Amino acid sequence: MVFGRVVSAVAAVLVVVAGLVPPAHAVVRQPLLPDLRQAPVGCPGGYGGDPALCRDWDVCMVTDAGNPSGECVTSGAIRSVRLRFTTAEDNVGEGPLLIYGRRSRPGGAGMEVRQGFQNGRGAPIPATFADATRATGTSMYYEPAQAHRHWHLMDFARMQLRTPGGRTVVADRKNGFCLGDRYRTADAASLPGAQRDPASPEGQLATRLGQNRCGRDDPAATEMAEGISVGSGDDYRFQVDFQWLDLTDVASGTYDVVTTVNSDRMLVESRYDNNSSSISISVQWPGGARRRPAVITEAPAVTLLRSCPGRESCAGALTPGGRAFARPQGPVAVTPRCGSTAPRESCCCCCAGEPPTAVRGRAAAVR
Repeated sequence: MVFGRVVSAVAAVLVVVAGLVPPAHAVVRQPLLPDLRQAPVGCPGGYGGDPALCRDWDVCMVTDAGNPSGECVTSGAIRSVRLRFTTAEDNVGEGPLLIYGRRSRPGGAGMEVRQGFQNGRGAPIPATFADATRATGTSMYYEPAQAHRHWHLMDFARMQLRTPGGRTVVADRKNGFCLGDRYRTADAASLPGAQRDPASPEGQLATRLGQNRCGRDDPAATEMAEGISVGSGDDYRFQVDFQWLDLTDVASGTYDVVTTVNSDRMLVESRYDNNSSSISISVQWPGGARRRPAVITEAPAVTLLRSCPGRESCAGALTPGGRAFARPQGPVAVTPRCGSTAPRESCCCCCAGEPPTAVRGRAAAVR
């Protein structure tokens, strides 16, 4: 009798185990992971040319240091000198970046954030926070400033000014991002996961993310979705609030400007070695001074020395296999200018040897 009961118990366990093990012919789909690539510093989103030629950056003097999008001026009581530059993040992975936020009630604290995944090409895309499977250490909050008025994902990317030895001299004050498909990457056609059929789940996602405004004018929202499709990217132009590093108290010298996406690795990716890009610049205060004068009347000359996509160090020696792009005509010396679309019209964006001209401030573009 005892032997019979043991045999029956073993058989029952084997039946349960057999039910947990998929048949040999079953296909176990693995989540398709995003791969966030930090685009070259100071280049517009989707740019595929020589990054040392990019001009989406400038030096901006402002009279109100407390205004994150203060008008660039050339005279007056200068209180702050800012190095402004565009940053862009590409998704070149196998799957989309899917971010979902939720809070229990309107008027409560910021939203908890989860990351979702698509389980195979052509498979359904998670639609809500409940469908997402992975908790993250970040959050979303509603930014009420007039230039934004929408929900921001916290700590998605960082900007820093560093010495050639790696010491951080200035860190950014930007902390929130509204992610969506803002441009097509230059290499999208070569990415297997990039959407090619508008009717597919990937195509429908790209349509939604292309229109995503992160709950604009909806501070009472309890759920929010953001993300970036494969072969697309999200960029912030240099005129946007907080797209700058403060040079006011920076000494003359050579520095790296480093931008890093997902620096804390709170989001799961297929790789992380392409999360930083940098440029090497020289900063020189007028008259050869080491420090700024007591009363600022002229911006420091900032010269782009080289651009190093995919690397977090650019001013130091190149590592084996490292890439750096130097301007064939020499560096670009920059003082306040009016933007990259018309660098010769009332601007001071000049190649080496060309005289600077007058400058007008530009109204900030916001998103």
